[in-house]
Amino acid sequence: MYTPSAFVEADLPKLHDFIERHSFGVLVSQGVEPCASHLPFLLDRQWGSHGRLIGHMARANPQWRQASGSTVLVVSSGPHAYVSPSWCEAENVVPTWNYVAVHIYGALRLVEDRSELMQIVQDTTVRYEQTMPQPWTLTGSAEFLNQLAGTIVGFYIDISRIEGKWKLSQNHSPNRRERIIRGLLGSRDPGAHDVAQLMRKTLDVPTGRET
Repeated sequence: MYTPSAFVEADLPKLHDFIERHSFGVLVSQGVEPCASHLPFLLDRQWGSHGRLIGHMARANPQWRQASGSTVLVVSSGPHAYVSPSWCEAENVVPTWNYVAVHIYGALRLVEDRSELMQIVQDTTVRYEQTMPQPWTLTGSAEFLNQLAGTIVGFYIDISRIEGKWKLSQNHSPNRRERIIRGLLGSRDPGAHDVAQLMRKTLDVPTGRET
């Protein structure tokens, strides 16, 4: 991921927090041609030096055969918003887009053990049901659960590298960033409001010189 120095985010706990908050990502692998799947992920922060991702996909999805044993990319995307040059109140500026994203790289390993696979499903269910008023639980007959296990494939991604990009106008002066924040807060796009809040957090670390 192309990331100018002003936009680099390398703090591992912060990146882990982001991955957990934006846990529905895109798994990308390369075979004869690129393949991508949109999937929910769990994060094990304690695994190795960078952690690992845990997930599952439909057995009918051919990507698991392509990706097994190879290095894959998972893209986790956060808030994003268009930035209008009119908000900068300056000459020689152009439209841009502010956003936050994390790219995760690592080797994908398939889960062969059926009980381990069902634990992944159980953990995923608990993770996403915990905010429900009446959390649903994974139950059923042994026959049903056995059939379910036969329709999915579990996997681990042992993370070897994480890249974080916080593109939030850090290359502009605090005054200009304040003007952009006001523009974002005036937008009808809810995502723009989220970007404005993230920009606000960067104002104690100015890096630019434009006015």
